[in-house]
Amino acid sequence: MMHNHRDERSNAETDAELEAEIEALTSQEAEAAATLKKKIPLPLKVFAILCIVAGVAILPMIGFVIVAMVIAFREGALADDSTASTVLFFALLAILALLTVAFIVFGIRLLRDKRRFAAQTAELLTGLMVAGILCDIMLFGLDGTVLFFVAFIVFLVVLTSYLDPSLADERELQRKLRDMETREDAEDGTLGRDETGKGFIALNFFNLFWIFTVCCVLGLIIETVYHFAVVDPGHYQDRAGLLFGPFSPIYGFGAVLMTVALNRFHDKNVILIFLVSAVIGGAFEYLTSWFMQFAFGIVAWDYSGTFLSIDGRTNGMFMAMWGVLGVVWIKLCLPWMLKLVNLIPWNWRYALTTVCAALMIVDGAMTLLSLDCWYQRMAGKPSETAMAQFFDRNFDNEYMQERFQSMSIDPSNATRAN
Repeated sequence: MMHNHRDERSNAETDAELEAEIEALTSQEAEAAATLKKKIPLPLKVFAILCIVAGVAILPMIGFVIVAMVIAFREGALADDSTASTVLFFALLAILALLTVAFIVFGIRLLRDKRRFAAQTAELLTGLMVAGILCDIMLFGLDGTVLFFVAFIVFLVVLTSYLDPSLADERELQRKLRDMETREDAEDGTLGRDETGKGFIALNFFNLFWIFTVCCVLGLIIETVYHFAVVDPGHYQDRAGLLFGPFSPIYGFGAVLMTVALNRFHDKNVILIFLVSAVIGGAFEYLTSWFMQFAFGIVAWDYSGTFLSIDGRTNGMFMAMWGVLGVVWIKLCLPWMLKLVNLIPWNWRYALTTVCAALMIVDGAMTLLSLDCWYQRMAGKPSETAMAQFFDRNFDNEYMQERFQSMSIDPSNATRAN
């Protein structure tokens, strides 16, 4: 009894402290509004001017390259290139053109001190850069352009938070409120539910990250068992998709896509959920296969000759399996996933998620780099950089083939320049 009494008093003191902090933050909202009215600092103005000047200078050059490429295409000068490579190159040019225009708009909005609009433009720039990274990898591999894009994305994320200080204050205020509500929800076992009632689970980074991680593991287990029992009975094959750990990211990303797309359909007709899941899963499987082949010459699966095969990248049976998995996931697994997430102590969840997310990002980055170096070696290119030599020593061809047993690599299948 004494122990319970102390816990209640401790909780009451914590709530009182949080309420005091919330009141202090609320009183600072007026200061945040005044901050918005302040002029942007000189270095940011200089950066804005550079964005406009560089954009205005580069845009005509990109337009000239596009026109020259169109003329060359009509004259048959690109006949030696594959259709996919040509399409990707034009797509990359279009993305660069949109990026240039967005940078001009971004600079203008900064100079006019339209911080919220500038933050929105920065988000658009981030999306375009991600698309540019994917095209660039498929065309040229992991070169310096990709590293520049990644570094600039990090810069934009930081800049977005600075551009709109009121958003940071609002987030801090909401965080304090959530700290009070989170403990209550954790005690009730409803932590992570969608408070609006429109969906089953809240689509925040915490929930989506753990859905991704858990499904990476579950998907790998299911695929390994299926291969052992059905595809090649009695023969074990490592089906891992990352350099380290028991993870198959295609299932993690697939589960995230399913959750985002079907969260509001958790109480809808099973047939509707099945059809939507089959289409989303099949399209995702197709695009993943397409990217792996054209970026690294890797074929991780081939369904050619099977029922309703689409370029060997997906087929009717696996689309149906995606549909069934979607139904099972939304109807059965998502409630179980919510209970599993609630096992993480509420005061550890953010720190633990941050650490695990950082490790997963490192694992994913090293996987892409190791695949790129594997491609370079198979293409007969010398390892000139320290990074390539590091991967040659620690993750040579034998290691990569043993680790990614389901993959086969052929540089001639890639679209990038050899």
